[in-house]
Amino acid sequence: MHKVHIKPEHIARVTKRGGKAHSVENLDGPRTALVVVDMQLYFMGEGQPSECPEAREIVPNVNRLAEATRRAGGKVIWIQTNSGPDSKNFWSVYYERMTPENGQKRVDGMNPGGSGFDIWPDLDVRDEDLIVPKYTYSAFTPSPSKMEATLKLHGIDTLLITGVATCTCCESTARDAMMLNYRTMMISDGCAAPDDELHNASLNQFYLQFGDVQSTDEVIALLDRNMAAAAE
Repeated sequence: MHKVHIKPEHIARVTKRGGKAHSVENLDGPRTALVVVDMQLYFMGEGQPSECPEAREIVPNVNRLAEATRRAGGKVIWIQTNSGPDSKNFWSVYYERMTPENGQKRVDGMNPGGSGFDIWPDLDVRDEDLIVPKYTYSAFTPSPSKMEATLKLHGIDTLLITGVATCTCCESTARDAMMLNYRTMMISDGCAAPDDELHNASLNQFYLQFGDVQSTDEVIALLDRNMAAAAE
């Protein structure tokens, strides 16, 4: 598990600007979605081209968050990268950054039915959950996207971002969400990156400029507290 470190000077800056260390102090369950980014075999399986071993360590936290979100009346959305053959055309600049052989490995592995496409088997995916495809780093591009339509359909205005990698697809999705006016949080121990430095760099920058960063336990406490208040 990553050693999370939000710099004290960043906390002080956020507190001075907003009057508090955390911009999110309550969560309305039915308007909240847990977004699980790219927790697929391609990014989690041993020997896969983009294996991130730390992603296997966050599985228990993601499952706990999913259960808490469902319990609060929210939605769990599993984001699944689909990089079929067409991706070489609409995202050609991405493939320019790799050899033809490695580009083809990605197309083959992340195509539906490919060796890396399926969601990691230890994740608790339920029938009532939603699965939304994505085609670039962000689940919101190209826009308007299926992700935007899904959130509007279910009346979601708050997103809890988890998954892999913190510094790539999670951060890209989270930043776009905030700029599309969704209240957005990154879950510090619900995201994984290749190393602590990359993980913390993304969390610190997101916390400074884009949204809130809290832990699994803190987020579950917010969801449960709102449920208890609603029941009174």
